Amino acid sequence: MKFIRKIIETRSKKDEDFIADLKKIIGFTPKKVEFYKKAFIHRSIKKFNKETGHPINYERLEFLGDAMLSAVIASYLFQEVPTGDEGYLTQMRSKIVSREHLNELGRDFGLIRFVQSNVAKSKFGENIHGNIFEALIGAIYLDRGYLACKKFIFKRVIDPYVDVPKLEGKITSYKSLFIEWCQKNKKDFEYNFYEDTGNDSLKHFSVKLKLDGKIIAKGRATSKKKAEEIASKRAYYAFQKQITDN
Repeated sequence: MKFIRKIIETRSKKDEDFIADLKKIIGFTPKKVEFYKKAFIHRSIKKFNKETGHPINYERLEFLGDAMLSAVIASYLFQEVPTGDEGYLTQMRSKIVSREHLNELGRDFGLIRFVQSNVAKSKFGENIHGNIFEALIGAIYLDRGYLACKKFIFKRVIDPYVDVPKLEGKITSYKSLFIEWCQKNKKDFEYNFYEDTGNDSLKHFSVKLKLDGKIIAKGRATSKKKAEEIASKRAYYAFQKQITDN
């Protein structure tokens, strides 16, 4: 009995510590802590619902949180910028909920410390930070409803970070900007990936960006998409005057 009591007390203390840390981030005490626990379960745990057999991890909550975040941001922009057309509002929302920004938020809150996983945290890609931030939003919605979810998004995303005039000039994709300039000026461009011989523990991809047959920039990252973006950013700054004058 003493052994069982010790296990129960240990678990309760662990939950109390989790709730106390979480409260500092979300600003209130959770009603159903299970929602929040699930928001930090990585699929590598391979946990399943005993009754339904469905997997238990943060991915469904991430989907829900992404939808709630987009809805709140869309509503905010709709009211804040009454003259913005659909294209403008969509572009502004994309800047606010960009993967880069969400990853930054997840990192700033240190959410990675809550993640349960059978994979070493050093092996995770950058997107894990944004993914669990969205999952947390999904958990808040299920636990407290739309108004609490909206309040959290305003407190943690909109109020401290959203400045519409500044966002108008923010570049979210150097690749898109570079390609648009090339197409507009009828220039040939090509992204060529080549073998990466680095000794990093994580697999890396490298790319050479060619403009009219000449290499103008290179990029290297843990994914092809990131490598392309790095090369595009370097190309943008190399041709910034020509690009911005068009």
